[in-house]
Amino acid sequence: MSKRKEIKQEAVARVNEERAAKRARRDELKAMTPDERTAAKAADRTAARDAKKSAKDDRAEVRATMNRAQRRELERRERVYRKVKHRPRRAIGWGITAAAGIGVVALAAPYVGGIMRVASLSFTDDTPEAAAAREAALGVAESISDEGIVLLKNEAGVLPLDGGVNVFSFASFNLRLGGGGSGGSNTAGAPTLYEALEAQGVDYNADLYATMHEAGAEHTEGSSNAFVQIAGALTGAGADHEPAPDYLTDDVLAQAQSFSDTAIVVVGNDGVEGSDLVQEQLQLTAEQRALLDAVTAVQENVIVVVNSGNQMELGFLDEYPQITSAVWMGTPGPQGAASLAKVLTGQVNPSGRLTDTYAYDIASAPAVENFGDYNYTNVKRGFLDYEEGIYVGYRYYETRFEGDEAGYADTVQYPFGYGLSYTDFAWDAAEAIVADDTVSVDVAVTNTGEVAGKDVVQVYFAAPYTAGGIEKSAIELGGYAKTSVLEPGASETVTVTFAVQDMASWDTAAGGAYVLEAGDYEISARTDVHTPVASSTVTVANDVTYDADADTGVAYENRFDYVEGDLTYLSRADWDGTYPAAPDGTETASDEVLALMDPTFEPADGDAPTYGADNGLTLADMAGVAYDDPQWDAFLDQLTLDEQVDLFSYGAYQSVAIERLGVPSITMLDSPAGLNSLFSPLDSAAYPTEVVIASTWNDDLAYAWGESVGTEAKAYGVEVWYAPGMNLHRTALGGRDFEYFSEDPLLTGKMAAAVVAGSQDQGVPVTIKHFVLNDQEVNARTGINVFASEQALRELYLKPFEIAVKEADAAGAMSSFINLGGSWAGGNEDLLQEVLRGEWGFEGFVSTDAVLGGWMAPELAARGGNDWMLAVFPSATVKATKAAVDADPAGMGASLRDRVHAILFTIAKTGATA
Repeated sequence: MSKRKEIKQEAVARVNEERAAKRARRDELKAMTPDERTAAKAADRTAARDAKKSAKDDRAEVRATMNRAQRRELERRERVYRKVKHRPRRAIGWGITAAAGIGVVALAAPYVGGIMRVASLSFTDDTPEAAAAREAALGVAESISDEGIVLLKNEAGVLPLDGGVNVFSFASFNLRLGGGGSGGSNTAGAPTLYEALEAQGVDYNADLYATMHEAGAEHTEGSSNAFVQIAGALTGAGADHEPAPDYLTDDVLAQAQSFSDTAIVVVGNDGVEGSDLVQEQLQLTAEQRALLDAVTAVQENVIVVVNSGNQMELGFLDEYPQITSAVWMGTPGPQGAASLAKVLTGQVNPSGRLTDTYAYDIASAPAVENFGDYNYTNVKRGFLDYEEGIYVGYRYYETRFEGDEAGYADTVQYPFGYGLSYTDFAWDAAEAIVADDTVSVDVAVTNTGEVAGKDVVQVYFAAPYTAGGIEKSAIELGGYAKTSVLEPGASETVTVTFAVQDMASWDTAAGGAYVLEAGDYEISARTDVHTPVASSTVTVANDVTYDADADTGVAYENRFDYVEGDLTYLSRADWDGTYPAAPDGTETASDEVLALMDPTFEPADGDAPTYGADNGLTLADMAGVAYDDPQWDAFLDQLTLDEQVDLFSYGAYQSVAIERLGVPSITMLDSPAGLNSLFSPLDSAAYPTEVVIASTWNDDLAYAWGESVGTEAKAYGVEVWYAPGMNLHRTALGGRDFEYFSEDPLLTGKMAAAVVAGSQDQGVPVTIKHFVLNDQEVNARTGINVFASEQALRELYLKPFEIAVKEADAAGAMSSFINLGGSWAGGNEDLLQEVLRGEWGFEGFVSTDAVLGGWMAPELAARGGNDWMLAVFPSATVKATKAAVDADPAGMGASLRDRVHAILFTIAKTGATA
């Protein structure tokens, strides 16, 4: 076997050769005329696709002639090569962190007031009510992790456990219970896997435990501080890397073999805000493979526990015959170990289902092609092209391999919605019924096995497709339902319903509307996206065009042509010819994009708004007053310009009070895994991450989570919760995938709506976030232009937010760092005013994400419909806002007044008092 140093040197040489060729080609392109350059770049993309396909075919042919050891050697070389090649993708995070640290030191003096302000936050977290809320939260968290665990494999009924077990892997000492960053939480004191096994009466091998402990394995409590978590992830500090299993001597393995023929091995990885992953981080390391080699040599039954919030490559589960069982536990929160132990012993029958597609090769997803760190050559700004269009997750795999079962089986290991049980279920599905513009399917579920359990009914639709017409996935999730606990022999009928319009597709070419094309629509009840149980057909006689929102009556239109850019989007009519290709490094921002990045405004005609009137009103008088009631004008007239600027600018975690008008200060906190104060201490509960919550496929548990956090927030004196995270798992590489629900917009939207309702029913508004396209971490915090088709925007990335607004009346939203085309989301009128408030009828407030750069300009926010600036250093925001009002007293003054109206309407609804 080659030495590591030799392999790395070979990889470095290979990458340097590729980069040199790329630089030479870049120089050639620069020397061409614009027309020649365009043609040459198109030819290069075609050649790159052909070369990639040829290389893949060659690798497959070579691998077929290799033995297992040779294949591993090849995989090892490829892993090192990819790591060297993609190193900048991770390094970008280091640069941001270092720059942030230097910046804070340099700017500390003028901005110390901003830091002190948020650092002085205090909470009523030591009351009996607070303690009771945390105690109740622990039960909610455990219920979620109980149902969120997914059984992936269980051959020969190895699970539930019956007898003693050997627990291998250093990872077993420190289960990953959550992610890092603002979406992290405090899981200190959570039971370890070994404590949980003991609680379930499982006899684990104490001698093996002692051996690993002597070799350096130990349980540690990680920091709950977001900044420490981010820094640790970027530097590798505290990471639980599996060492080479040299400590497993022949004597140790012989003792383990005599103790039990069954073993548990934990594998996983960490996700964290601020950085993304690369492919090798989602694969087994050489040390983990060596561990599996050693364990499978002496154990007949190996149970693998997948402890990851991102989709890992799990092909190794098929490679070892001794791996008879596998469970996915995600990042399951404080009671994750207890839930895992209960599942392993059968006290809990697993009922979770995957919320993502698990491919053997995560790079087989087209979105991975241009995921990464790409920058313009003529302006300091990153960009990202969503050239895959609507074909994200199962929408790609189920469509690309429609009619090709062999190809699908070679590509997809576990489909979206997949999950096993310790019992069996039989379904009796009725034909789909269409009435009152609604599709409904009744499914009678019977437990035909020997133990109690829950089942998940998933209903999908397949729309007719015409080559060259509107792009359509071969199948889409229409709805789902989870049964109650069914005892053996018991039955329950669940009804899944969804709107007929949900089967329509956005037609950009027709000017912007949803179109339900004539033809046959297959409605199927399935155990996962790829496994039908029963189906029926609904026929639509003629095309139906939905040209206005059904709830608000606002007309649809194409609003995001500038976000589409000059791109070719993936089409099922020509997979190879339209497949995405990574940028080549010569891209420049067009004049149109540059104008969007730096918009200018002409002063408006007319008078400035009224300031400082004495109308005798306080905010208490506005409680319950409708948003559009004229009384709000009278109240707003009383505010001075300085008061309005402060209300708008001081939106980071604590708003400003205006005592003379009875306006209180309110507190707003992260995170999607439990309330988290980034700058001051807070004793709060932790919860499973959103990917685990969604894996329950149980809306009631999502509601219970929101209800629990809302109850905590009220007890602690917190008025607004910065959650839930609702971006999609566009790829498996997203650093915050653990913090988001799924690759599917419907499942994401339904889960989010339940959470929103749970919190707001307790009187605690939320901010659905990050609105929109915040599906990658690299460059997000330094400004990045994202390009996507309007169809993908409408059907995938906006859809979850629309569901949360319409079904749960979300009171708040958080705009993202992202620039749509070149227009910042937090200052994008099309997004915030025309779609969110116009089409959807949203009447809440919008906050920015943390203000980190000049592209997040307060003038853009005020004019575009963003109400609060989440500025930890608000003095710069105050200064810029006043300057904008001075330059345009009528236009900017009116915009600022609108923003303050939304803020005060929100504060009045919270019931907070001055």
